[in-house]
Amino acid sequence: MGGMRVGIDVGGTFTDVVLIDVSGGRTLYAKVLTTPANPAEGVMRGIARILEIAGVTMAHLDYVVHGHGTTIGTNALIERKGAPTGLVTTEGFRDVLEIARIERPDEGLYDFNVDTPAPLVPRSLRLGVRERIGAKGEIVTPLVEEDARRAARLFRENGIRTVAVSTLFSFKNPVHERRIREIFREEHPEALVSLSSEIAPEFREFERTSTTVINAYLAPIVERYLGTLQRLLAETYGEVEIRIMQASGGAVSAEMARSRAVATVNSGPAGGAVGSCFFGRLAGEERLITIDMGGTSFDIGLVDDGKPRITSDGKFEGYPVRVQQVDVHAIGAGGGSIAWIDRGGALCVGPRSAAAEPGPACYGRGGELPTVTDANLVLGRIAPDYFLGGEMRLHPELAASSNRRHDA
Repeated sequence: MGGMRVGIDVGGTFTDVVLIDVSGGRTLYAKVLTTPANPAEGVMRGIARILEIAGVTMAHLDYVVHGHGTTIGTNALIERKGAPTGLVTTEGFRDVLEIARIERPDEGLYDFNVDTPAPLVPRSLRLGVRERIGAKGEIVTPLVEEDARRAARLFRENGIRTVAVSTLFSFKNPVHERRIREIFREEHPEALVSLSSEIAPEFREFERTSTTVINAYLAPIVERYLGTLQRLLAETYGEVEIRIMQASGGAVSAEMARSRAVATVNSGPAGGAVGSCFFGRLAGEERLITIDMGGTSFDIGLVDDGKPRITSDGKFEGYPVRVQQVDVHAIGAGGGSIAWIDRGGALCVGPRSAAAEPGPACYGRGGELPTVTDANLVLGRIAPDYFLGGEMRLHPELAASSNRRHDA
């Protein structure tokens, strides 16, 4: 091995690529525009660019680490553009996603217009099967297999190709969930099936079901993206070992990431927190507030005793998730966040972003709305001729025009 590795972070506006050369003591970086229609294309451009800068080939690399950032799973949740999903659960518990904890969101305690997010699976696609596992893992009611077969056929006939299975106390005894998956393989072999006993084997059926549904909701998107990326890498460079960042700050193989899509959400912000720990150690600091400002979001975390805070009781876009994740809070205030005036005349920024296409007005790619980057350029905080090290020229006149056009 050549003692080199490449790290990739796909953001809403830019795709960042870093090459670490351990033996040579070099750290090189490149930045290319993200390609929202197919993020894998931006990744390939970034890899080609960093290899050119380093003067090496893919054969010199030990592996590639890829963080999804805000682009893949996170955006699918934000925009509710995941795959149509089905849910199979214990009879009588099909409404657990809506009943939830019978609580209003913390931020909406006194706001009558705030409500919990709508379930990712409509009620018509939440089906109960007769079965029951007891609290000690004993079989109270055997699985009625015809119920599972009926559910599989219904999903197949309606074009539902990703399914979450979450039955009571399956974390104690997964035998019924596993049998349901076997039945789906017989009746609906095209379906991707996520089992709660594998995705989130913990008590509390609402959180466990929510986590499994998110995994199923995102699984086809992650599967498709990673499949495309691996194919492009293989066609261009031959066999490449690629590892996928997790929300916990670690990395797993692409194959494992495909089966645990929910764990890749927010992996970009997690990577930022882990990177901050590295710089903190270099500076001799073990207690930090980390800030990672991208084009779409502004991510804030805490480092204590040299390590980022980890939680398994978090939320993605208001949906509870029971997976290990770096405790990072994100707000929609990145460089591409759009400024606007509300009905009361107050200046607001975000969460809507100009993203990579068309991007801020100053990019000269057709954007007309004023963004944080445009404002910083007008204020003289960004050198228009040295953006991205001079690789991308900004247009101050377009930035000024966007601000004047939308001046209250």
